Amino acid sequence: MRTQRNSSFQAPLGPSVFVSLERARASLAEARMAATPAERYAAAHVAALRTAAAVLAARARPSPRRGQRDAWTLLTRVAPELGEWSAFFAAGAGKRAAAEAGLSGAVTVREADDLLRDADRFLAVVEALLELPHQQALPHHSDPGEHGHPGYDALRSRDPGAAA
Repeated sequence: MRTQRNSSFQAPLGPSVFVSLERARASLAEARMAATPAERYAAAHVAALRTAAAVLAARARPSPRRGQRDAWTLLTRVAPELGEWSAFFAAGAGKRAAAEAGLSGAVTVREADDLLRDADRFLAVVEALLELPHQQALPHHSDPGEHGHPGYDALRSRDPGAAA
């Protein structure tokens, strides 16, 4: 008896996919609450890396090691349809390193805001690719003055559990 292979069949996603996506959402929330453009840029770039990790967890197959490869190179290999995203985020890795090192002027407010928006868009693209519903990353709540983000008090005032 011959069996026919169904090309539309997709194996269930493992827990590491969901963990990576949740960590990506947490990094996006951290980026939204960041006090400086450098912190926002770095957290947004980490969110993109964690999003890429979800795709790698879903699609990568073990293979003999052929030298070190970064996440963006591996992503392009296992998900060629995300090649432009990979190239875009790979190009920002040096800027993220400069931002994390605390170099003054490493990133502008605009660059940080744009990367945050792009990382959020990348998460939505990956969720669609994995046939998952998009879940908006929400800021986490903590002490109002802790993050120094101008919109934090406004967000908190809309929280039904916040003190009036």
